[in-house]
Amino acid sequence: MPINIPNSLTLARIVLIPVFVGIFYVPDAWLGVADKNLLATIVFVIAAVTDWFDGYLARALGQTSAFGAFLDPVADKLMVAAALILLVQLARVDALIAVIIIGREITISALREWMARVGKSASVAVAYVGKLKTAAQMTAIPLLLYNAPLLYLDVRLAGQVLIYVAAALTLWSMGYYLRRALPLLAEHGE
Repeated sequence: MPINIPNSLTLARIVLIPVFVGIFYVPDAWLGVADKNLLATIVFVIAAVTDWFDGYLARALGQTSAFGAFLDPVADKLMVAAALILLVQLARVDALIAVIIIGREITISALREWMARVGKSASVAVAYVGKLKTAAQMTAIPLLLYNAPLLYLDVRLAGQVLIYVAAALTLWSMGYYLRRALPLLAEHGE
């Protein structure tokens, strides 16, 4: 495993997951609910920002690696899955939405792995709808974590709307990737 700045940021994102989850298990006497929400939001946003930076720095510094290309999406999916499970537990996200989003991530990851093995990974490269899904999801989750009015914005309502948009885009993008892969699946007798 090459240790460089991009990979270190990705590893830091993975290390932040138990910190992020642990915030909600701190006794309320030590940290109030509003403070937990704020702190968890900050940790999630820091993790999301490191996701952007690690990819940017890997390309800018010429430090891309097979390990980084493997680990980066794993770190992203783990952080999003942890956040969604917590939000379900906190009754801020419906379990069906979490299942749709997490299920899609697992399905498309497996599809990409298979496509890479048959030398067709470009067929399931990230599409624009996937980027829209990620943007909606990465905006919704911090809003739902924060869960308090901010200026004149009903943050929780905005987060709920965006998580439903993210779920719809999740299904759309999964359909897109599966349609791209079906001819190759048929070609390989799968």
